[in-house]
Amino acid sequence: MSQTFGRTRWKRFAVVMVPTIAATAAVGVSIAQGALAASFSVSGQQFKVSAGKLVGQGFTQYGTVLSHDTSQATNSNTAVPVAVSGFSSATINQLCQSVDFPTPFGSYTLTINAGGSYDPVTGKATGPEVDAKSLYIDMTDLKADTATFNGINIGVATGALGGAGTHNGDPTSAGAFAQEADSATLTGVQQTAWATSASTFSLNGLHMSLASGSKGCF
Repeated sequence: MSQTFGRTRWKRFAVVMVPTIAATAAVGVSIAQGALAASFSVSGQQFKVSAGKLVGQGFTQYGTVLSHDTSQATNSNTAVPVAVSGFSSATINQLCQSVDFPTPFGSYTLTINAGGSYDPVTGKATGPEVDAKSLYIDMTDLKADTATFNGINIGVATGALGGAGTHNGDPTSAGAFAQEADSATLTGVQQTAWATSASTFSLNGLHMSLASGSKGCF
């Protein structure tokens, strides 16, 4: 959901961005010390995800390393440090996911929209919601207009995480930096991610479209 998301308002984003940066830095140190190894292979492209509102339960965040497949022919990989945001469950309004890709006819953008709308002025969400269980987002950048955490603990050891915990297969050190919260509510979300996974992902009001040019979610 590793979190547009609108303009960067640094004071508001401090709670989200500082732990994310710290987690990514911790990953870099762990790689140098040989504590982590590359996880599953991801494609050579990042994608964009935005949401009008995301309400998640059992929030966790930690650093890990993915394997970027640089050449299928030679099976060579490059380690990619990411910050992972996990939720035991989450509901999302105004979800958008987009990825640009080249074709013989030029660049195209594949976009998926789902969930009802969210009005940032009134704070009201309407229409169907996207429901997710055991949601994990592997990201390199996260922005949000607002971010509220309830029962947050920053600096938890990865091996002691509650809530969504860590994603199966993610290489981590039990004593590495992490954070957790009973719940998290984010509005005006924008993130750049390498991968998203969930045990259940119900895309109510699904609409998939293909358009020429770069026409991403943000």
